[in-house]
Amino acid sequence: MSRRQQVLYIAAAWCLSYPDEELIGRVPLMRAGLAEFPGAVQDFDGVLDLLESSEPMDIQAYYVREFDLGRRHALHLSYWTDGDTRRRGEVLGSFKKTYRQSDILVDTHGELPDYLPMVLEYAALVDMDAGRDLLIRYRASLEMLRFGLLRDDLPHARILQAVCGTLPGKSPADEQAVMRMAGYGPPTEAVGLDPYDPRLLPVKGA
Repeated sequence: MSRRQQVLYIAAAWCLSYPDEELIGRVPLMRAGLAEFPGAVQDFDGVLDLLESSEPMDIQAYYVREFDLGRRHALHLSYWTDGDTRRRGEVLGSFKKTYRQSDILVDTHGELPDYLPMVLEYAALVDMDAGRDLLIRYRASLEMLRFGLLRDDLPHARILQAVCGTLPGKSPADEQAVMRMAGYGPPTEAVGLDPYDPRLLPVKGA
């Protein structure tokens, strides 16, 4: 297991999670861990600076606004490929199956199993190979999230860039290239959403 990848994944998992007081208290730990590796902390500085300089209630409200209230920055990997379709249930089952195959009980804390911070933490602390396989399988989701964060000028985009940089191959140049790479279009049979709702996918399929 690469120590650099392990530290990067756990720091990314924490930086993309809800910033409660415990997480805010981990900022010095993240800085110290990332500082062990040349160039690693730069991709995290924007988010770490926010966590250090903001009032807890302000940074929490910011997180809820950007990650919980809308779907522009959805942190659930299968959302980007399957939206709110019936097929998504099968996909979520495959995440659970991966977790069950490990020797360590994975507590989802009420989150869906494709929640990116959970996948990153699983890779860092439980099974690097299986966790990386999930990230590789959902590389297109990571890239679409990265583009969404870039478009809205969120510092978390550089963290996604760092995560993608640990995976095989170069990142696609734009969102249309991601769609072509993944070979999928907008989900159908949407449950509870208008099938033409632009929140389903930020780019319509070819």
